[in-house]
Amino acid sequence: MIESTDTQRKRRFLRAGIYAVFFFFLIRLVQLQVLYQDVYGKKSEENSIRTIPREPVRGYVFDRFGKLVIDNRPAYALTITPAEYDTAVTGYLSAILGVSPDCIIEKVKKGRAYNRFVPTRIKRDIDFQTLSLIEENRDRLPGIGYQVESKRYYPTGAKAPHLFGYTKEISQRQLAEMGGEYRQGDVIGVSGIEAAYEKYLRGSKGYEFITVNAKGQMLGPYNDRRSDIIPEEGNDLFLTLDAELQSFAESLMVGKHGAIVALDPSDGGILAMVSKPDFDPMLMSGETPVDVWNALNADPGKPLFNRATLTRYPPGSTFKMVLAAAALQEGVIGPNWSVHCTGAFRFGNKIFKDLHVHGQTAVVEAIQKSCNVFFYTLMLKTGLERWSRYGSEFGFGSPTGVDILEENPGLLPSEEYYNRVYGKGKWTQGYLVSLGTGQGELGISPIQMACYAMVLANSGYYYRPHVVSAVCYKPSGVKEMIGTSTRRINLKSSVWEIIREGLYRVVNEPGGTGSAARVSGLVVAGKTGTAENPHGKDHAWFVGFAPFDQPKIAICVLVENAGFGGVVAAPIAGLCIEKYLYRNLIGNAPKSLVAKSPESIDAQD
Repeated sequence: MIESTDTQRKRRFLRAGIYAVFFFFLIRLVQLQVLYQDVYGKKSEENSIRTIPREPVRGYVFDRFGKLVIDNRPAYALTITPAEYDTAVTGYLSAILGVSPDCIIEKVKKGRAYNRFVPTRIKRDIDFQTLSLIEENRDRLPGIGYQVESKRYYPTGAKAPHLFGYTKEISQRQLAEMGGEYRQGDVIGVSGIEAAYEKYLRGSKGYEFITVNAKGQMLGPYNDRRSDIIPEEGNDLFLTLDAELQSFAESLMVGKHGAIVALDPSDGGILAMVSKPDFDPMLMSGETPVDVWNALNADPGKPLFNRATLTRYPPGSTFKMVLAAAALQEGVIGPNWSVHCTGAFRFGNKIFKDLHVHGQTAVVEAIQKSCNVFFYTLMLKTGLERWSRYGSEFGFGSPTGVDILEENPGLLPSEEYYNRVYGKGKWTQGYLVSLGTGQGELGISPIQMACYAMVLANSGYYYRPHVVSAVCYKPSGVKEMIGTSTRRINLKSSVWEIIREGLYRVVNEPGGTGSAARVSGLVVAGKTGTAENPHGKDHAWFVGFAPFDQPKIAICVLVENAGFGGVVAAPIAGLCIEKYLYRNLIGNAPKSLVAKSPESIDAQD
């Protein structure tokens, strides 16, 4: 049978079509298998292999004697894999966890947007009873799992929440700022050394690879776990902190508002930093209940506020040595220049009072007895420019650079400041009188005052205050010391001798205002201050150091609304000095520190 021409044409057309389709699929196969193998091969692998992140253990923290002060404890976090989760069980899951359904749905939505095959944390720090209930009902809760992670634990009496800081789940803002280093649900340091040394403490994530089928169900470990990446622990920190002194200082401030900062004068290392009221750092470890967080924020005592670095109060008479240093160094006065104190100072129509009538008083006696009239007079004689310049040299009006990422630079008034605030030519010398006794618009933090005490202790050497002394890298165990900056406040040796003599007399001789800071067997030096407070009782200050000849501790104590510094702040400082140098409150003094006990005195400031 002979095919018609039309049939032959159709057959050739059909054959050409088949060849064309075959040729198209052949080209596409070559394209997928050869040209685009890297791209589509990886996507295929992602569909068959699930990556499960494993969190590293955060680095440990030790005090200056090697005592563990920040530890880790295991905790459970509930996770949901968005690709497997059935939203129909949200109500049931919500009842088990005590979390609103909307919160669960929102977190699942965010997890799906990131990667629907990666488990998303829904609730941290769940208790074992809740975990057991979930495990018993696994068949009703598709996509639900859990991860074992760690949370911070504080094994000693030293809580130091403002110094240690705390960690929290990363916020959306932080996630945007950090880029690819973090992902949703990660824990990050948000304050204190936890934040400042985050990159050291965090460690590196690990990853577990699981084989899954087309429905996303887990079949088992991929490649017999040989491809898994083991998480690397965070590095350990060694601090300058003395945990026993920290705990003791915290106990002395219970029921008070204020701060204590103690430094090592040889390098600026923080021995103790207390801010009261404070909070239990365990409240911030793991999941913090909303009502607890709201209560801390609403507390009128402001326990979250770090009074050691963020407070800005007039320092009162503790600031008098700055004026004395400026006047002596610039030759405005000599060591024997004196003022006759009648108990009051008149400037124009205003009377500035003193607590006592001191009679004829030179600079050493003025520091010893805290004679206001002397310093009112000296302030006008020295002038604002010199006073402000030397205040800046001592570190006031600027951040100290302390390594906990939060501090207030304070306020050190200057001519530029007064011209800006009041207008050039619109302020008078009357604005300066109160500055001479550490009052007026002058604003200082306790960390700045502790640095000031350190400089007075070592006759001019200023070290940047810091709490971390070394980082111990894992797994090598190599310890790297953290350097600190230093500078010299260049005053003549005779000036330092005069000022330090005054500080010695404040604590150790009759008429001094700081006798309550005495420690048996030690020579303590310092200065009291009582700062006027227009909103209530005066604030009590003390700055000092010991031993006098070879200082090992410099300290600042601030107690808000407490009255006289010599009555309230000085004895707290004395107890802290005794605790640090003797390791207890009744021990025998080392022979190198023994000094003759001074006579009893009753002056106040």
